[in-house]
Amino acid sequence: MLININNLVSISEANQNFSKVARMVDEKGAAVILKNNKPRYVLIDYSKFEESAVADNTTVEDAANNILSKHLKAFEELAK
Repeated sequence: MLININNLVSISEANQNFSKVARMVDEKGAAVILKNNKPRYVLIDYSKFEESAVADNTTVEDAANNILSKHLKAFEELAK
């Protein structure tokens, strides 16, 4: 997953206008939600989430950790 600066959304904007963020995910594949100007959450299309899961019996937490670990360098750069 590539992180595009156009996919960044503040947590307050996501809270106030979630439908806009959902449309962004539909159009661009992902949205990174910032908390205190640092990447905190990733919203992705569920089908992409399923594709990245290691096994069918993987828990949501394990799959999320897998996704985050694959893209750790991108998140570290965004956090600077």
